[in-house]
Amino acid sequence: MYKALTTSIRELDPQNIPSSRKALLQPLIAYIIKKLGDGEDIRMVFICTHNSRRSHLSQVWAQALASYFGIQRLYCYSGGTESTALYPAVTGTLRESGFRIEVLSGGENKVYGIKYAENEPAVIGFSKRWDHPFNPATGFVAVMTCSAADSDCPFIPGADLRVSMPFEDPKRYDDSPQQAEKYRECSLQIATELYDVFTEITTGSWR
Repeated sequence: MYKALTTSIRELDPQNIPSSRKALLQPLIAYIIKKLGDGEDIRMVFICTHNSRRSHLSQVWAQALASYFGIQRLYCYSGGTESTALYPAVTGTLRESGFRIEVLSGGENKVYGIKYAENEPAVIGFSKRWDHPFNPATGFVAVMTCSAADSDCPFIPGADLRVSMPFEDPKRYDDSPQQAEKYRECSLQIATELYDVFTEITTGSWR
C-alpha cells in the first residue's frame, strides 16, 4: 500500500464514533463475518442518488481498508438511482489521502482508475446506476450511503442484505469557500466508520 495512504489510515480514530452510528454498522459487520466464516466472496455495492460523491468515497475506502486489514475476496462497487458523473472534488480529496488516480476515459462521465497500492488492481470509478452491468446482479450487500436513495429504493433486487449507512452530502458546499474542508470531513467520516467495521471483523472470534 502507498506510504502516504498507510499514514492516513493509521491516523483514523474510531473512538469518537457515536453509539448510534456504531449500531448502524452492526448488520454490515455481521454480514461480512458470516461470508468470511463460510469462505464465500463478499460483494459490497455502495448506493447514493447520483453515484457522484459518497458512494464512490465509500467504495474506494472500503476496498483499500479491506486490503489494509488483509481481508481477501472482498469486492467493492458503487451505483446510484441515476447516472451523473464522479465529482472532481472527490478525486481531489482521495489524492490528498494518498490514493493515486488517473483518468482512463474522458467525456462528461469520466472513468477513473483509483489505486491504493502498486500491485493491486485499480478501483474503477465512474457514475452509473446501481443495476449497471459493471456491478454484481446477485449475492451482494447494498449499503445505502444517502437518505434519498435509502427512501427511493426500499428494495434492491438481488441483494442479500440492505444496510442504511447515510452520510451528509458535501454537495451543498460545492463552489463555496468550505468545499475542500467539507469533502475532507465527509471522506474522513466514511473512512473512520469503515475502519471500525474492519477492525471489529479482524478482531472478532469468527477466525
